[in-house]
Amino acid sequence: MNVLFVCHRLPYPPRRGGKIRPFNLIRHLTEAGHSVTVASLARSTAEEGEGRDLRNHCAEVIVEQIGQQRALLQMIARLPTLTPSSMGYFFSPRLRQRIDAVLSSRSYDLIIVHCSSVAPYVASADVPKILDFGDMDSQKWLLYARHRGLPLAAGYWLEGRKLERTEKSLAKAFDLCTCTTREELATLRGFNVATETDWFPNGVDSEYFQPTTEAYEPDRICFVGRMDYFPNQQAVQWFCREVLPLVRQRRPKATFAIVGAAPPRSITALASAEGVVVTGTVKDVRPLVKAAALTVAPLIIARGTQNKILESMAMGVPVVASGVAARGVDAEPGKHILVADSAAEFATAVSSVLEHKAERRRLEEAGRDRILTNHSWAASLRKFDGIVGRHFSGAGAAAAVADVAR
Repeated sequence: MNVLFVCHRLPYPPRRGGKIRPFNLIRHLTEAGHSVTVASLARSTAEEGEGRDLRNHCAEVIVEQIGQQRALLQMIARLPTLTPSSMGYFFSPRLRQRIDAVLSSRSYDLIIVHCSSVAPYVASADVPKILDFGDMDSQKWLLYARHRGLPLAAGYWLEGRKLERTEKSLAKAFDLCTCTTREELATLRGFNVATETDWFPNGVDSEYFQPTTEAYEPDRICFVGRMDYFPNQQAVQWFCREVLPLVRQRRPKATFAIVGAAPPRSITALASAEGVVVTGTVKDVRPLVKAAALTVAPLIIARGTQNKILESMAMGVPVVASGVAARGVDAEPGKHILVADSAAEFATAVSSVLEHKAERRRLEEAGRDRILTNHSWAASLRKFDGIVGRHFSGAGAAAAVADVAR
């Protein structure tokens, strides 16, 4: 089969959330014997260069650069319109031309789109199409509106409503729509569109994220995530202000490492508190995670799956997460992962891991086992294959699409 795969971020190297899922889908399709053309965007020459090796995992890569300044101007231009500003951020006229050109000059059996922001490039194409929303982005913007002050809250609310309207319209234009979790699927089905819908989970590379036999620091707590992302900023600020002091009352030597790229001044300032370390960009997060007694995901705003949780569990490092962060992981609270929401609950859960080696060992083993059974990419992509085979099991072109699952 010939497959056109359109995604909003150049999916290589697969080191961040928006790149990991599409990369694994692309690699899976290629390894199954399909010819995959990838069309995507890069924000800089450096990002395009880093993504060069994606060609080793597909037949062809079509990539166009769009700089931050131009993208922001395109967002602003859409503010007084019904088109979501986020669509402007991911729009390249040149990429649109190149996609139109390959669609008119070649025969494709299937189009797969990852992320609604780039779905307009192919929404009108007369080819069987799958839209993998991943997360329902409109709901993130609406959550932002509840947690920011005016005038930002009004802007986020407006963007959320415009994007929700667009998501409904795009869902109708595709033959099948998918997402990452049952919660996201419930939102998608709540749109009441006739298009078939389903979900398959994010996976994690359990070979790359392996446990270690080396000793960990018994009082080290770790958070991993890009620090130019508001929900991550909000999470670590709350943890430093509300939770860490309670933990240090019981464990005076407890430290908290904030690991992630692009921390703004408000985050680097947290390092002035005793016991807090802000690393900024690191080449490899694995040694820092494995050196910790546990990781935390105290997110107040969270949709979909937090890859940071999956990766920590895969490395055998226990996780304490907020309820909204834990919902995106196929794990049982208390058995595979600890869940807490209030500062007192969070401090108690964190302290239980720091104070009891047996409890840490139990969570280490249970978390790793759960990843292997429920969040491996092999298991996730088997589910994807089943969804595709089930929904495209008819005559004509649809029957050919079912071959993707074979």
